[in-house]
Amino acid sequence: MEGADADRPPPSCTDLFLGFLGLGLMGFGGVLPMARRMLVEDRRWLAPDQFTELLGLCQFLPGGNIINLSVAVGLEFRGVAGAMSAILGLILGPTAVVIGLGVLYDQYKDDPTLRHIFMGLAAAAAGLLVATAWKMLVPLRARPVTLGIVLLTALAIAVLRLPLLPSMAVLAPLSILATWRLSR
Repeated sequence: MEGADADRPPPSCTDLFLGFLGLGLMGFGGVLPMARRMLVEDRRWLAPDQFTELLGLCQFLPGGNIINLSVAVGLEFRGVAGAMSAILGLILGPTAVVIGLGVLYDQYKDDPTLRHIFMGLAAAAAGLLVATAWKMLVPLRARPVTLGIVLLTALAIAVLRLPLLPSMAVLAPLSILATWRLSR
C-alpha cells in the first residue's frame, strides 16, 4: 500500500505502538475520528481513500473496527510484528484506565452529576462520529454508485432498522459487484 507521503519511510514498530497508544489513551468511545486524523492527516501513513477502503474492510470483519484497523495497518507496514505493536499500543493503556475507572464508577454510580457527565460525553461522541462520517464521504463524492450504496445502507440500518448482518450480507456483495462492473 502506498502511503500518502511516498518519500517517508514506513512507520517502525515503535511508531505503530506509540501512535496507537496515543489513540487508545485519547479516544474513549470514539477512537475512529482520531484514528483517521492520526493516520491520514498527522502522520500521513495512509491517503484518505486508502483509509476509507481499509476501514470498509475492517468494518466488514468480525470484531471492533479500530482493533481490526490497528492490526491491518500494522500488518501492512511491518508484518506480524507491526500488527502486534499496533494492537498492543491500542489496548494496553486504555485497559489499565478502564479498570481504574470501573472501580471508581462502582463506588459512585448513583450520583446524578455522574449521570449528567455521561449524557454530555455521549453527545460529544455522536458529534465526532458524524464529523468522521462526513470526512469519509469526501473521497467518495466522485463515485455516485458508491454514494448510492452509502445511502441504501443508512436507509436500511438507521431508518428501516433492519438487522445489521442481513443488511450487510445483501449490501456488501451489491457494492462489490457495482464497483467491479463500473471499473471495467
